[in-house]
Amino acid sequence: MTDKFEHSTVLERQEAKVKPPPMFQVLLLNDDFTPMEFVVSVLQKFFGMSREKSTQVMLKVHREGRGVCGLFPRDVAATKVDQVSEYARQHQHPLQCVMEEA
Repeated sequence: MTDKFEHSTVLERQEAKVKPPPMFQVLLLNDDFTPMEFVVSVLQKFFGMSREKSTQVMLKVHREGRGVCGLFPRDVAATKVDQVSEYARQHQHPLQCVMEEA
């Protein structure tokens, strides 16, 4: 008599090696024309920052030429860049918003 499990195959479970998606920083770039108050309002409106945090990031943009608005997956970052760029154009400001891989 044979054991009914004698010929069964045991499969070992392998953990999938899934890398997290690359993240992208969304940045604002300094210019000599966009009012500081407009930059603060953009940071509050599109990135959900408090007034205090928005002011800190705006000053970093002003002093260092660029400031990080947040870290997002590619699609979210691209959408934020488009939204901010369109909003700045609508208000006739040359504010530049860009993304780069983190």
